Amino acid sequence: MNELQSLSALGLELPSPAYLVGVVLFSLIGFVAYRRGRSSKRSMLTWTGVALMLYPYAVPQTWLLWVVGAALSGWLYLRWN
Repeated sequence: MNELQSLSALGLELPSPAYLVGVVLFSLIGFVAYRRGRSSKRSMLTWTGVALMLYPYAVPQTWLLWVVGAALSGWLYLRWN
């Protein structure tokens, strides 16, 4: 427990469970889109999949992670077929 307090004093905190679920969910959606884009030679699906897999590394807030992930997933849903 003392280690967590030391890390917290340095400004490092563990992500919330909602953040971790969002990272896993949107990364899996991105991986599926990437695979589908590569197999069907549709670069828009491929790059949207890459964006879904990589954007969680740049987003520190949980709410922003879910908003951006939902927007990218919605865009993917509209362009899937």
